Amino acid sequence: MPEWHISRLEFDRYGSLKIMSNHPTITSPGLLTIDLNALAKNFCALRTAVPAECAAVIKANAYGLGVEPVAQRLFEEGCRHFFVANAKEGLELRGILSDASIYVFEGVSPGGEEAFLAANLVPVLNSIEQVRCWRVAAPGFATVVHIDTGMSRLGLSALEVEQIANEHLLDDLNLKYVLTHLACADEPSHALNAMQLKRFDNLRNKLPAAKTSIGNSAGSLIDGDYCGDLARPGIALFGGSPFFLNESSMKTVVSLHGIIIQVREITETVTVGYGASHTIVAPARLAIVGVGYADGYSRALSNRGVAFLAGKKVPVVGRVSMDLITLDVSEIPLDCVKPGKLVELLGKNIPLDELASLAGTVSYEMLTGIGRRWSRNYVGT
Repeated sequence: MPEWHISRLEFDRYGSLKIMSNHPTITSPGLLTIDLNALAKNFCALRTAVPAECAAVIKANAYGLGVEPVAQRLFEEGCRHFFVANAKEGLELRGILSDASIYVFEGVSPGGEEAFLAANLVPVLNSIEQVRCWRVAAPGFATVVHIDTGMSRLGLSALEVEQIANEHLLDDLNLKYVLTHLACADEPSHALNAMQLKRFDNLRNKLPAAKTSIGNSAGSLIDGDYCGDLARPGIALFGGSPFFLNESSMKTVVSLHGIIIQVREITETVTVGYGASHTIVAPARLAIVGVGYADGYSRALSNRGVAFLAGKKVPVVGRVSMDLITLDVSEIPLDCVKPGKLVELLGKNIPLDELASLAGTVSYEMLTGIGRRWSRNYVGT
């Protein structure tokens, strides 16, 4: 069986997913659908919106969605620049795309230079140690330098930039880009954005001339000044809103549908789940779905999450267990609630950012936390 499957989707009159004969076999916890057509449209929309060349950040297995189909589709749409987190991800991506430029955020470690050169990976150099290491191993080869302007994570400090400039440590390297990362781009009016941009301009001018890369999804959409020459969108490609508290305008890429395992008629007042955190009053009807926190459905969604079934949102009641959640489906017609029926937990009717907000987290964590047990279906050709 192929590692990933291309199919199509059809929905019933309520907007619920229908199981088609050409779907892969769906087992518990249910079906994870990745719409590659929507991914492609999001990339094209971003490429049109930003006054710069558009890369794609596909670290963490393309945000948990599968690096091979995602990378291949983006390449087909014209994306030629890809960012990953570490050397392992870079080597995996090089096995998929032979002609793309692949940049590794964590840079190169001593002893890892040969693998980078053999796979034609471009390190993002974050420290003087990494600069010295790459300078000795790969004179004349492509590199990117990261200047820290306000994140206090990876990247060269102002003093380190001065030292590199004074010692001419980049003179023997082919400096493709100088980049930075904005701490508060999801809040466009935040004062730190302008401060970081000013600091970046001052520091990069001390280094050899090179193109710039500044904005992630949010930064690239603030305005052209925050884009640089190479935009680095990530979450927006996958349908998430890059801006805090703003609804996403991107196409829905990811959906999750769980399977109803059992339906229970409640004839007396009872509590639900571990800790008896919810009491349900009879008469009522409960649907037990084979999804839990082991599948990336956060425990924080206990008594907060919702599902979509037969044209209506229904609440998650009780605690989210490792493998199970319980839905109050009392208002759903009985013929629409049966074992084997799919219920939407994430998708067009329950957007990614809405679910993340209910869980008290961000869309990035929701996507990358999706477990491995889902049956995967890639839609698009």
